[in-house]
Amino acid sequence: MSTAIIDDAPFGRFHKKMFLLTSGGQFIDGYLLSIIGVVVLGMSKDLGMTASEEGLVGAAALVGLFIGGLIFGRLTDRIGRQLLFTLHFIAIAVASIASTFVTDPTQVVLLRVVIGIALGADYAIGSSLLSEWLPRTQRGRVMGMLIMAWFVGATAAYLVGYALISLLGDEAWRWALGSAAVPAIIFTLARIGTPESPRWLINRGRADEAHAVLRRVYGDAATPEAIGELASDEQARGIGVFDVFRGDYLKRMVFVCLFWLLQIVPLFAIYSFGPTILEAFKLSGGNASIIGSALISLLFLLGCVPALRLIETRGRRPLVVWSFALMTVPLAVLGFAPSAPVGVVLVCFCAYALFSGGPSILEFIYPTELFPTEIRATAVGIGTAVSRVGAAIGTYLLPIGLDRIGVGATMLIMAAITLVGFVVSAAMAPETRGRRLVDVSGGAAVPQPAETTRAS
Repeated sequence: MSTAIIDDAPFGRFHKKMFLLTSGGQFIDGYLLSIIGVVVLGMSKDLGMTASEEGLVGAAALVGLFIGGLIFGRLTDRIGRQLLFTLHFIAIAVASIASTFVTDPTQVVLLRVVIGIALGADYAIGSSLLSEWLPRTQRGRVMGMLIMAWFVGATAAYLVGYALISLLGDEAWRWALGSAAVPAIIFTLARIGTPESPRWLINRGRADEAHAVLRRVYGDAATPEAIGELASDEQARGIGVFDVFRGDYLKRMVFVCLFWLLQIVPLFAIYSFGPTILEAFKLSGGNASIIGSALISLLFLLGCVPALRLIETRGRRPLVVWSFALMTVPLAVLGFAPSAPVGVVLVCFCAYALFSGGPSILEFIYPTELFPTEIRATAVGIGTAVSRVGAAIGTYLLPIGLDRIGVGATMLIMAAITLVGFVVSAAMAPETRGRRLVDVSGGAAVPQPAETTRAS
């Protein structure tokens, strides 16, 4: 059985450790991108920010994610996963501490861009490294769980922000932005000594190093025969960066970019300005909107739980198609009935959060499964970059939209974006459940939508 040493290995302590280390990047990402929504009102008052400047602050990290994904995705494929797995967290820690001393909006924007670049790097580095270590029976579930760390980080941001505002008032925003340095430092230290991906090592002709790494992780199971099987699967095939934009890989790249972008634009806008949106629906009252956002964040987390089961029982394709369809409904209700009773508004936000679990967990599954080792991190980086362009535009325009066209029209635009996501997924989403990474990423054809629709 080819590549049994990785694809058919039992899921053990090492895999759990790798997941926890990788999830640290998503925790910090969720924390940093959500904390800005909690403190933007106090920051705006203290720094005298306009609505446009608020949008720039919210979008700045997303612009950085675009840059970081493009640059570090390709760099990760060239020089390896492990070397970069630690270094970028140092930049996050330094920029977070510097955020406590800013004196004008421009400084905040620049620091948020730096933070975003580091976060974009982590998307490509962490997800590629983790996916290349996981057994195939657990790959979808474990990769999907990464997004849960994002929601945990987002929830933590709301709770920390609420606590700091309650204690310190409007000045709390400085401490809240600086608080991200704590988990960044912790995960920097924890990631030291992480092993390199043996798939990448073999792909680069470094079979002896791959053997040493596998012996370190799997012991006697790392036999010469097992290494030979892995080498046969992961030998360099002359695939280069430009192959991402050719043939079947181009089709996969288009799908990944579109589904990720169309899912993330409304989600990031809601997350970045959750308190502001709830205030527009007359759900303010002191810090009540922050607590409401924390509860919505928890529901986003809970929405991932059934999706993690369905990803392995029903498959990737039906999950992404039906999730987009169901996500459209509550956004449309909010758009057509912006003056609905408080209970209706909360139910709609909760329903959207729960239904979004499917596309959310697939953010890390599809990009890592559909591309081979030579270009896996590059593809993740491109997907991250494209999705963040849309997210940055949406996040920038959301406060302006609330101010100029109202909350109803803004929600209808989000519903339309989500509906397009349903159409794209129904037309293009492949099925990759239960297959070896080498097969699904290019060693064998991926089932086309029509085939997977009949199977589902």
